[in-house]
Amino acid sequence: MSSQLLSTSEGATLILTLSNPEHRNALGPEMYAAGVEALNVAESSADIRSVVITGEGGVFSAGGNLQRLQNNRQMPPEHQAQSIEGLHNWIEAIRAFPKPVLAAVEGPAAGAGFSLALACDLIIAARNSVFVMAYSNIALSPDGGASWSLTRSLPRQLATELLMLGERIGAEKLHDLGVVNRVCEPGQALGTALTLAEQLNKRAPNALTSIKELLSEADAAALNKQLALERDHFVKNLHHVNGGIGINAFLNKEKPQFE
Repeated sequence: MSSQLLSTSEGATLILTLSNPEHRNALGPEMYAAGVEALNVAESSADIRSVVITGEGGVFSAGGNLQRLQNNRQMPPEHQAQSIEGLHNWIEAIRAFPKPVLAAVEGPAAGAGFSLALACDLIIAARNSVFVMAYSNIALSPDGGASWSLTRSLPRQLATELLMLGERIGAEKLHDLGVVNRVCEPGQALGTALTLAEQLNKRAPNALTSIKELLSEADAAALNKQLALERDHFVKNLHHVNGGIGINAFLNKEKPQFE
């Protein structure tokens, strides 16, 4: 069976499931393209307010398919470059997606699978799940934004250790380091992620979009630029219909129903 990305929904949450059980949900070009397309559709759908990415069968993703990579060594370098561009298009689509994206991790998240989880806004992981940047173990360097994500999440020395030594790190350790948001019991990652997604779904979509955009800009922005962005977003959201709904609900001690 070839790799595929399964798409289902629960309430206002789109669930994208990495499905390649024969190769422990190894990623491939079909998944990359399907992932970009699914996010494009979800972005324009008012019925979808969040996305959860998970893996089939108690495994998140083993990363790249090594047999496919071995075969690609017989092809012109441009062939592999094109494949990586597909992955990177998906990573960029997740980062730019205006709604929350959550990773629900069971089992291993290796190589590009780890990179994919890091691209998400929130990571929920089973207590016994393991993460590994396995690239250097097979004489490769990272892709999928791993070096970008890790150097923004961890001290440089620890990011260097994970990438150069290729050792496993557990969900609880990553939780202690602030990379994993929630740790749950094995088999509960998707359910926990959906519960968290439902909490997000009840909040004003425009406010969450602004927060995601502000966080994305904050890494590179000078303080005066970030302050200006915060001002502009705040004013826009205050005058959004949801601003009135939220303030009125708070003043009247009611639960808001955002549009």
